Amino acid sequence: MRLFFFNAKKYIWQIIFCLLGIIIGVCCTTSLASIMANIIDIGVNKFDWKYIISHGLLMISLSSFAILCGVINIYFSAYVTQNCAFDLRKKVFDKIQTFEFKNIDKFSTASLITRVTNDINNLQMTFMMMLRISLQAPITMIFAFAMLIILDIQMALIILAVIPIFVLILFLIMRFAMPKFLAMQKMLDRMNTTVQEKLINIRLIKSFCRENFEQEKFNSVADDLMSKSIKAFNIVIFAMPTMIFLLDFTTLIIWWIGGNKFLNNSLEMGKLSAFVNYIFHILFSVMMLSYVILLFARSKASSLRIKEILDEKVDFVIKEKSFDGAEKIKIDVLEFDKVNFKYKDDDKEFVLKDINFKIERGETFAIIGATSSGKSTLVNLIPRFFDINSGEIKINNKNIRDYDLNLLRNSIGFVMQKNILFSGSIIENIKLGNQKADLSEIKKTCEIAQANDFILDLKDKYETELGQMGVNLSGGQKQRLCIARAILKEPEILILDDSTSAVDSLTEKKIYDGFDLVLKNKIKIIVAQRISSIKNADKIIVLDNGKICGIGKHEELLRENKIYREICESQNKLNE
Repeated sequence: MRLFFFNAKKYIWQIIFCLLGIIIGVCCTTSLASIMANIIDIGVNKFDWKYIISHGLLMISLSSFAILCGVINIYFSAYVTQNCAFDLRKKVFDKIQTFEFKNIDKFSTASLITRVTNDINNLQMTFMMMLRISLQAPITMIFAFAMLIILDIQMALIILAVIPIFVLILFLIMRFAMPKFLAMQKMLDRMNTTVQEKLINIRLIKSFCRENFEQEKFNSVADDLMSKSIKAFNIVIFAMPTMIFLLDFTTLIIWWIGGNKFLNNSLEMGKLSAFVNYIFHILFSVMMLSYVILLFARSKASSLRIKEILDEKVDFVIKEKSFDGAEKIKIDVLEFDKVNFKYKDDDKEFVLKDINFKIERGETFAIIGATSSGKSTLVNLIPRFFDINSGEIKINNKNIRDYDLNLLRNSIGFVMQKNILFSGSIIENIKLGNQKADLSEIKKTCEIAQANDFILDLKDKYETELGQMGVNLSGGQKQRLCIARAILKEPEILILDDSTSAVDSLTEKKIYDGFDLVLKNKIKIIVAQRISSIKNADKIIVLDNGKICGIGKHEELLRENKIYREICESQNKLNE
């Protein structure tokens, strides 16, 4: 709960009001039993109706005031916990925003979603119960036990004998419950991953008529989650009947001992009633504390998962400064110097080996090669989505690690293999490249990306709302919107990672011709599968198994590079 305590410091006055509400409310509530005892022993025994009515009204007043204090406590505890949950959720989300690809891969997207939602909700609920019950229960126990000692110290010792049993039971429950809840939360991650995967790929599932198969897989995961949950909550279920049994058994003993004292005229009926009432307050408070402790067992598992995110080491450091997105590096030269890279340090083989090349300002640079030759990996190193293991990547003869990460990435326009669009209008998606752009600039950019015509054919044109991931657009339409978004950014380096694969050759040529209008003096890097997409590039790199096996112009490579020639011949045969 230290995660919440740290955020709760700013709400100290609201917490003080919670505490005052509890103390005053407990004082009012615990005094009711003594007043009732006096009504029985004095008012009823002496048939003093005036005493009965006056003290009865006093009880009503105290009860009403206790209710008001309870409302104050509930209001401020809810206020504090909601705000603390918001602060923690924002802190976790902000930390996730600093994650690089390898950090996200470590946790998985579904697990991060579970931690930001379900795990923080668990902490919020526990903190709320702590402000309401964890403070109220011990204060009630102190007040009630003090009254028990005043009434009869001998019977008060019975409570001291029972409380250690409660504590032992709670300790055992905490010890066995926490690992069960941790396993349950991990299973919830798996459930969310399954649901997310099935919903995103629902069209593919339906196209292969795999609904029944996927339903069985989902049922299997759901059954596993249910099994883990039952194992965790079985421990909780065992706790409450045990607590209630101890409460009833202790009350029975008190009635038996107190009843004998009443028969021997050593204890008045009113005091006996008050004694039982105070015992109920004490034991009920212990039960409530046990409930909170059970919540602690679950929230501890959640807090460990939240702490994993906050403690995750991020290798890339962004300088702490305001960044408006306008500043860019003027890039004259991009150079790879003896670059080697592998995704994990303990991997035996490098994905990229001894990569060396230089791109001048205004050049169009192309990368081609077989599947899994390292093309996408190479371009992902330029904006530092991953950091290299050895060698240097330099911009203007300066290592890219020496540039501010925001400044570096703002200078690069990247159109990825997977077309990423967000829910919202077309214009909102394109303006992600430049929030200050007006409609005329957006339209001009879309004309270059060959997207303007199909946008104008839509009912709401640029205000057309897109579904999640642009589900209501074709693959080629999504690619063109992503290209338009990157161009609108006016980058110093534009990277197209196989980003025209879903458009026809004529449209692709028009897009590349449009680059000469707005990106003539910029660096363009094109990763492609089709020779027709890159044959006019200033330089072409041929990658094979992570190594550069050829570099030059189309005609030069066609004469001298066997792999490039084989790619051309195979594509020519397919086109015949």
